[in-house]
Amino acid sequence: MPAVEAWAIEPLWVQFEALLPPHLETHPWGCHNPRIPDRIMFDKLVAKLVFGGSYEKHADQSCSATTMRTRRNEWIAAGVFAGLEQIVLETYDRVVGLDLADITVDGQITKAPCGGEVAGKSPVDRGKLGIKWSRMTDGRGIPLGCVVTGANRHDSPLLRPTLEKLGRFELALPEQITVHLDAGYDSTVTRKLLTDLGCEWRIQPKGVVIPINHTRRWVVERTNSWYSRGFNFTLSCTERRAVVINALLALMTAIIVIRRLIREAWTSQRWDTRPDRRP
Repeated sequence: MPAVEAWAIEPLWVQFEALLPPHLETHPWGCHNPRIPDRIMFDKLVAKLVFGGSYEKHADQSCSATTMRTRRNEWIAAGVFAGLEQIVLETYDRVVGLDLADITVDGQITKAPCGGEVAGKSPVDRGKLGIKWSRMTDGRGIPLGCVVTGANRHDSPLLRPTLEKLGRFELALPEQITVHLDAGYDSTVTRKLLTDLGCEWRIQPKGVVIPINHTRRWVVERTNSWYSRGFNFTLSCTERRAVVINALLALMTAIIVIRRLIREAWTSQRWDTRPDRRP
């Protein structure tokens, strides 16, 4: 069973491969073991994100866990993951169009049993270590950026660094942006921040029950489910370094966006590898 459908992972791999830095053989005698193909490493990383588990669980005769970590670090240093995420988002904007006039931000907490640089005591899991993802989406639920921090951090202070992720779309930002938030952001500090940034807001008042399907915030909840139901990595994150977590998060975002791009472009675009049915 493939970790990700072929119609989604193949175009993603083509772009990923184009971003890989050239590798030069430096051994003077050429007698060392041949380099494991990058495609094998890429498939292993995707499988780890989807199915979860440690690198040792995904190691086999084709590659070792150490090789997986080494190749992953090489790609992080070369900026491959961040570059892939940016290209996929820009492609979606050209083909379908991002709805940047309505922005939604929300937090999501996951377990971090191994601790690490961004782990903190979770208030919803008896004080066990966890990670909070402060995620921002456009009006259709396309993930635009995410800030990773400890689970003990409140959502409100994370709003500014999360909204700063919009800087990647500086040339495409509309004149007026409306930010949709839940009751956790209902404070004078949040309203002052949004005013300083020139944004309008729709914040659910504290103590008032409003069905989420009566607001524009439901899209971010759906996006959170795309991460939690599609990638076991977000249910229990065993990585300890923030740079690795952010890199793998960028890869997950690229997979989600390419899926949405193919689904929404299926009725209006034609290409050689187009699926027979709408995904």
